[in-house]
Amino acid sequence: MAVTISLLFVFAVLLIILLRSRALGAGSAFVAAMFGFYLAASGAAPTVNHLMRALVDALPNL
Repeated sequence: MAVTISLLFVFAVLLIILLRSRALGAGSAFVAAMFGFYLAASGAAPTVNHLMRALVDALPNL
């Protein structure tokens, strides 16, 4: 659970940076957030979670 919360924080900070630098508009940010919510509710959620877990586990070995 800690990995999920920290990744959520990283993505939130990245989204804030993109919004402040005007690289991403408010409408695009809303669409990105809605895509994330719908992706989490879909059948692809376990696959995405496994992929992110594998990436996080691989980082210390780099």
